[in-house]
Amino acid sequence: MYRNILVSIDLDDPSDLGTTLTRAAELTQATPGAKLHVLTVLPPFGMSIVGSFFPKDFEHEVAQKLMARLRAEVDPRLPEGMRCQHIVGEGSIYETVLRIAREIKSEVIVIGAHRPELADYLLGPNAARVVRHATCSVLVVRG
Repeated sequence: MYRNILVSIDLDDPSDLGTTLTRAAELTQATPGAKLHVLTVLPPFGMSIVGSFFPKDFEHEVAQKLMARLRAEVDPRLPEGMRCQHIVGEGSIYETVLRIAREIKSEVIVIGAHRPELADYLLGPNAARVVRHATCSVLVVRG
């Protein structure tokens, strides 16, 4: 079915670590030899006014800590032996998801629909943008 699957998760959202990651793992298991790419996104620190308040290597240190947390949260929830690449991206969520999907040649993106409000009742703003602009299939998972 799909051999290259990208799932974007928010480590602070229990539904992403539960339902969204589970659906992505199920898709990966459906095709022998498929690979799961698990992405979490770090907001940008590079804005000149904001960036000047952080030490020089702050971004790198935060990215390393986030990668360690990503591995610690994701690996125990995946079936044993599943091929998985952990990715920490930086920037706006939807732009980073779309960029990484292109870079890894993803055939499907799995993303959670978060906390619908009146303004974005059907999909959260990041999921909606990914759906509109992705060049591959997108599976939106309700939490």
